Amino acid sequence: MKNVSTNKQTGAVSIFVVVFFMLLVTVVTVSFLRLMVADQQQSSNNDLSGSALDSAQAGVEDAKRALLKYKTDCLSSPGVCATSANTINSTECNSALNSYFGNADVGGNGQTGEIKVQTSQSGNDSKLDQAYTCVTINLETPDYEGVATANQSQLVPLMSSSTFDRVRVDWFSRDDVTSNAVSLSPVNASGQPLYAQANWPVNRPSLMRAQLIQFAGTFTESSFDTTSPDGANTNTATMFLYPTSQANIPERVMTSYDQRKTSPTTNPQQKDALTSPTAISCKATLSSGGYACTSTLVLPQAIGASSAADRKAFLRLTPFYNSTHFKVTLWNGPITAGSIVSNFKDVQPLIDATGRANDLFRRVQSRVNLYDTTFPYPEAAIDLTGDFCKDFAVTDTDFIAGSNTCTP
Repeated sequence: MKNVSTNKQTGAVSIFVVVFFMLLVTVVTVSFLRLMVADQQQSSNNDLSGSALDSAQAGVEDAKRALLKYKTDCLSSPGVCATSANTINSTECNSALNSYFGNADVGGNGQTGEIKVQTSQSGNDSKLDQAYTCVTINLETPDYEGVATANQSQLVPLMSSSTFDRVRVDWFSRDDVTSNAVSLSPVNASGQPLYAQANWPVNRPSLMRAQLIQFAGTFTESSFDTTSPDGANTNTATMFLYPTSQANIPERVMTSYDQRKTSPTTNPQQKDALTSPTAISCKATLSSGGYACTSTLVLPQAIGASSAADRKAFLRLTPFYNSTHFKVTLWNGPITAGSIVSNFKDVQPLIDATGRANDLFRRVQSRVNLYDTTFPYPEAAIDLTGDFCKDFAVTDTDFIAGSNTCTP
């Protein structure tokens, strides 16, 4: 009888291979699904974030409408203006918008709730679930911020609810340089040199022209060319602030550094004008932020004013050579650690808006100019691109003949 031998194989290795392969496929599949879910969630969050930002910006636009209504009220009646100011300055969310437009949802206990962002009540806009939850407006701000193009003026109203007698101007920030290093030229024996536009470095702060225009009560055109009998006060002054590396330059009295004349007791005359700009302190690096240049200007009292508070004033700033970001602050007394800062009033209100889309929130803060800063103020009596030769000067009282050096 023949014995038949059977070789039985259990297949354990194959089973382990199949099991590990299935585990690997499962891990890859689960990881892929997690990535897909994460990407989808991130995409949804991005959409919601953008929608929340749109909601906040809608709140800013409605706040601008309220400010326009406030400005109209102030032009119509001082009493109405005071009442509107209290409404605008409320710290309660959406209170100003609800008072002016009556379009806010009112929640329990009479508290103002969020304002839906939608064009109709019956449409599909409500499905987007967008709203701005809190919008507040502050009419008083501690400073005035702006951006000035080279050779283009910015007119800053100097309006405050408290007394001030000094203005500090800061300019040239990180947004104006290609690196943190600031190019500065020290003052030399011959004064502050003026260069052709092409020779002024890109990273050098602008040469800033600061012009004060003010009056008290009524005034005429001639009011801006006169000074008080003691020469201490005037209705207008012009300074050219030259950036230098000198440190700790003290505050400058505008009547003493008025570029229009050397003697504050005389009318401005071309023949006795100062011949060099006024040096001011600038730092050589912006690594710590802030502004490169700072200058404090002591304001004269307006002609006919009974006090420093009795003035209507404007500061005209014109950067030469380079564009610049700038900030203006008002002070009362010498600037020290304990000196008083006067807030701007009704000049550049701050709007604080928080928007919502579903359960995601975004917050926006925006400055709004209540005065038109884009008005094309004339930059010169004559504006031309070719050559021009002026060989004489005419003032209110004098004719100053030239030397006949002009050639055709």
